[in-house]
Amino acid sequence: MICLGAFFMSFTLSFQFYDLPLQHPFTISRYTVNIQKTVIVCISDGTISGYGEATANPYYHSTQERLQQTISLLKPMVDAAELIAPQDLWAQMQPLVGEDYFALCAVDMAYWDYYARKNNRTLRSYWSQDKAKTPLTSYTIGIDTLQVMQQKILEQPWPLYKIKLGRPDDLTLLKSLRSVTDSVFRIDANCAWTAEQTIAYAPLLKELNVEFIEQPLKAEDQAGMKWVKLHSLLPVLADESCQREEDVVLCAEGFHGINIKLMKCGGITPALRMILQARKLGLKVMAGCMTESTVGISGLCQLAPLLDYIDADGALLLAQDIADGVSFNSGHILFAKTSGTGVQIRL
Repeated sequence: MICLGAFFMSFTLSFQFYDLPLQHPFTISRYTVNIQKTVIVCISDGTISGYGEATANPYYHSTQERLQQTISLLKPMVDAAELIAPQDLWAQMQPLVGEDYFALCAVDMAYWDYYARKNNRTLRSYWSQDKAKTPLTSYTIGIDTLQVMQQKILEQPWPLYKIKLGRPDDLTLLKSLRSVTDSVFRIDANCAWTAEQTIAYAPLLKELNVEFIEQPLKAEDQAGMKWVKLHSLLPVLADESCQREEDVVLCAEGFHGINIKLMKCGGITPALRMILQARKLGLKVMAGCMTESTVGISGLCQLAPLLDYIDADGALLLAQDIADGVSFNSGHILFAKTSGTGVQIRL
């Protein structure tokens, strides 16, 4: 993707859609994805370019048409903007996007990346030291037949696996997966369980070396989650229940921690505020990804020094990526040795 605006002091916004084929069909309790549709936003002055990403996602009503409309709406504001702090630009954009926080995320990330590159700094240097310790990322195993799930684990040896569950044979399946790896499991039920199931499963999951359970109940079941938090032998983390900044306080009542998704909350700017708020409430903090390219993953990983857990494997699930940037070695984050997020688009 070529960003226009060469040699002008001002910058311009452009965007392009891509279809990202996956290595394997990716199934959670709600749907299956074979090709992930995504949009890459570029903010460029012709010399320096910053990149951000948002994906189409049916659960959150994010479509290509909606993304295109919202980003096109934001373009005149961004093109006319001065080089201001990213938080200030986000505050100007947010009233215009309605409920399309996915598009807001893509533009916010692209501007943060541009802003950091313009100042010849890594993006993470604005809130941590470049060599600060970061958590290992998990590798996600989507719902499939037992044989296929086992084969995925064998194909990708990893210290941490996020296992997607949500079927009647969940416990039997998990016990069988233990026959092929001793790595730590994290469980994501994607709203498929009841409070009674979660409480009953927790002791058995703990015996199977499960670290925590992510979003076992439906997002609106606050009463059920309060009960689970009181009685579960494993920590529970919010995902679908924690979309925006205002959800953090509510999640403190029913969860031990939150999983922040940049696309759901509107980008890096609000994610930083959510992390601070969660810490004040004594919550563990995780940040996670969608199935996305290295563009979005490289932006996400800039937050890693502030986190307890991270799920940043989205690009590892692709058959073909569209960018270089952050990479991984057995769960360890390897940052690109350049400014901003380190993203370079493969033209």
